[in-house]
Amino acid sequence: MREQLIQKIKEAGVVGAGGAGFPTHVKVASYAQSVVVNGAECEPLLRVDQQLMDVKADKMVRGLETVMKATGATEGIIALKSKYKRAIASLEKEIVGKPIRINILGDFYPAGDEHLTVYESTGRIVPQGGIPLKVDCVVSNVETLINIATAVEGKPVTDTYLTITGEVPQPITLRLPIGTSVIEALKIAGQTDLEGMKVIEGGPMMGKIIEDLNQPITKTTKGLIVLSINHPLIKKRTLAFEKIAKQAQVSCIQCRYCTDLCPRYLLGHHLEPHKIMRTIKHLQGQEETMKMALACSECGVCEQYACIMGLSPRAVNSMIKKELSKMGIKPDGPPADQIANPMQMHRKVPVKRLISRLGLKNYDVSAPLNEEEFPVSRVEIKLRQHVGAPSQPIVQVGQQVQKGDLIAVTPDKALGANIHASISGVIKDITDSIVISLMEGSDK
Repeated sequence: MREQLIQKIKEAGVVGAGGAGFPTHVKVASYAQSVVVNGAECEPLLRVDQQLMDVKADKMVRGLETVMKATGATEGIIALKSKYKRAIASLEKEIVGKPIRINILGDFYPAGDEHLTVYESTGRIVPQGGIPLKVDCVVSNVETLINIATAVEGKPVTDTYLTITGEVPQPITLRLPIGTSVIEALKIAGQTDLEGMKVIEGGPMMGKIIEDLNQPITKTTKGLIVLSINHPLIKKRTLAFEKIAKQAQVSCIQCRYCTDLCPRYLLGHHLEPHKIMRTIKHLQGQEETMKMALACSECGVCEQYACIMGLSPRAVNSMIKKELSKMGIKPDGPPADQIANPMQMHRKVPVKRLISRLGLKNYDVSAPLNEEEFPVSRVEIKLRQHVGAPSQPIVQVGQQVQKGDLIAVTPDKALGANIHASISGVIKDITDSIVISLMEGSDK
């Protein structure tokens, strides 16, 4: 039974929908005591998970029960914020008589960081550099669990939910075929004039600015945020690293706010961003200090909230991590005495205040879920939209496919995920993506 469940999840191509896209069949093949649902909707402005937990509560709970069966877990924990009142009401009805409880989180950032989610839900501290399995937990995203429930029904992952917000006529949350271009998704949301605009894929804190709006959405795309090129958030994101480094050298006053508010530091990680900023001035002999950057999750609290000088410790950490990786330098093991800082509970970043600091108050609005099936005439489905090896195509140019057909598979003995056609049509091109277009004369 367990093996059958895992196989169905693998065949359906389920990956972590809210993060890097780790293949879910591998994660649920582990044994754990607890399965934690990450329903915090970590990033400001995004509205996917909180709405899915309401309208698809039954399916999400079925997915959670499936993961509990696969992992042998004795408890399920749904971690979500107290402000998601409709979701809480819907879920409470679905978990009656089941070994599942709801854990209410405060409205702080980054509540959805899996280390924090586990700590807030179970009191267990995931070791620095480790994964929740180290403390007998498996963490899963809301949409991932819905996809798992669908996979058990024999249906593959072909669509993804995402919030489109910011400078758009009407913020909205949509279900779109995987491989839909960003520009097409924005048009569906009513945004056709992008002159003087930039688009962030993901959330305002950890998302990336999209340079090519023709790029496709993937299984892990959860948000598109449209902002003016003059918005402070965009200006900061587009600052050249040379200037970031120069500012750090000249302006860092070693106040240590970046460290005192760092979520990972507060969980006992060996990470002190203010000391890393100090190394920008004096690199020689600072190798051990620079290695602390490897513990950084790049959540952006230091950069967007903590620093009173407007500096970017996150960007500095990111650069150092890349350089250390090139040199083959690995992170140290977790501190032997890793414990949460006594001030951890008092130094959580309030989301409302964060939104105000980011200059996004005008965009903190609802983005209602629309389950309508929007017509898409062309998709470009990436062969690598998950952790692991690119999937291998099993179709040919000119071949007709139906939505849900398997078009690429995981290479033998490799980490990866299957990929399915997200629309019915004809294979037009195969490179590092598979392009499918509607057949001429077709309107579906």
